[in-house]
Amino acid sequence: MRVLLIHSDYIKFKAKKKAIKAAEKIEKPYGELENVLIAFIAVEKVDEKNPDSVVKQLIAELRKTVKKVGAESIALYPYAHLSSSLGSSSTARKVLDQAYEELKDEFKTIKAPFGWYKSFELRCKGHPLSELSRTILPEGKEGISEALKAEKRLKSHWYILDLDGRLIPVEKFNFKGHENLKKFADYEISKVRAVKEEPPHVKLMRSHELVDYEPGSDPGNLRWYPKGYLIKNLLEEHVSNIVAENGGMRVETPIMYSCDHPQLSRYLDRFPARQYTLKAGGREYFLRFAACFGQYLIKHDMTISYKNLPLKLYELSHYSFRYEQSGELVGLRRLRAFTMPDMHTLVRDMIQAKEEFLNQYRLSLRWMKDLGLDYEVGIRFVREFYEENREFAHELIKLAKKPALIEIWDERPFYFVMKFEFNFVDALNKASALSTVQIDIENTERFNITYIDEDGKEKYPLLLHASISGSIDRNVYALLEKAYLEQQRGNKPMLPLWLSPTQVRLVP
Repeated sequence: MRVLLIHSDYIKFKAKKKAIKAAEKIEKPYGELENVLIAFIAVEKVDEKNPDSVVKQLIAELRKTVKKVGAESIALYPYAHLSSSLGSSSTARKVLDQAYEELKDEFKTIKAPFGWYKSFELRCKGHPLSELSRTILPEGKEGISEALKAEKRLKSHWYILDLDGRLIPVEKFNFKGHENLKKFADYEISKVRAVKEEPPHVKLMRSHELVDYEPGSDPGNLRWYPKGYLIKNLLEEHVSNIVAENGGMRVETPIMYSCDHPQLSRYLDRFPARQYTLKAGGREYFLRFAACFGQYLIKHDMTISYKNLPLKLYELSHYSFRYEQSGELVGLRRLRAFTMPDMHTLVRDMIQAKEEFLNQYRLSLRWMKDLGLDYEVGIRFVREFYEENREFAHELIKLAKKPALIEIWDERPFYFVMKFEFNFVDALNKASALSTVQIDIENTERFNITYIDEDGKEKYPLLLHASISGSIDRNVYALLEKAYLEQQRGNKPMLPLWLSPTQVRLVP
């Protein structure tokens, strides 16, 4: 919101003619006040994220300024010319009406008609505080999706699925011999993500000149030194080779997209993430938090036959962005800018979806073995899907050869019906997801992605989201945390040989 405040001897205005179709109906086309604080107001697009916050801040500012300048009344005057990025007329009216209703009982207040051409007359008092400008931004809802809000409201049911296929409530499971699984379960159930102390990998990444904080950027955006970049690049090459060997076709897509795109704007509300946003040329854009967007739009434009399925597109997204809360940012574990190998697979039906899910699950097992990382399995289901696919869930447990933490939701808050993650538990007993695959039953229809079936009819496929490795940055975190844990056990800390910047030292 943009606000121009003028302390005036008086204001007089008169509505002349409707300027927009959404102009409000008026009974009295004119108004005037004396010794008045006039607030010329432009409600902006960004205010739509949290109009109540903007109103609250506007009222606080007006109360404070009225007292400072000694005004006896307030005039709210809609004034679109203060901004080139206006919010919708409905939001603007809501904000102005709400502000008026809250001020009118406390101050002598008038509101100029919204959506009308008006004549007005004022006489600025001319003292040092008689002309002020303010920019008001919505608080606490920077790009927060409806899915993120739903996630907070969602009730989870927690279980352990053992190797015999028994689904045991987590509080009744005997964790003897599965201490790391207990740490993982406690972390997930508590949902406490804030960091109270620096994890050991931060000291290691800095002392070994791998990665460091970048004070010239936003927190959570790091800089990579030559040795660190070598490790990162080797990981990127390895996961890209695994995907290519299994039919992934590599693409590259933009890092920012328009908030006005109808399908993309709706998708934002179905994805549990916070976004960076920016403005250019009078339009608002968001920085991608995954490579989904570009791959959806490519697939929308493709002509696909059932013979092409499963069809896999892959991007090594060097720049993905999530505006994580500042209290959760630490080292390489949780970032605002990160590298994510991202593959999306179109499949014909749920039978093929489960076949491909198993295939990508096996690739993820291979990845964890190649890095030598200990991990815990987490699998999340919508209850109805779990009940129909108990044997499938048991098969995943048998492949991992260890029990898994199971989260079950009674309703489906997101676009997927199930997903798994391999999670690394660090020295502070915090868990971080690495490899992951999801079964998406919504987005092909949302983005009108279709294939021609053998009967010649156009149909919607299902979609798998996969990152065989998870974030590359987070894999480096896990490797460094593992090295620290090995040192604490009295062992020599080492990276896998193929990832070591120095592989051989000659001692004369």
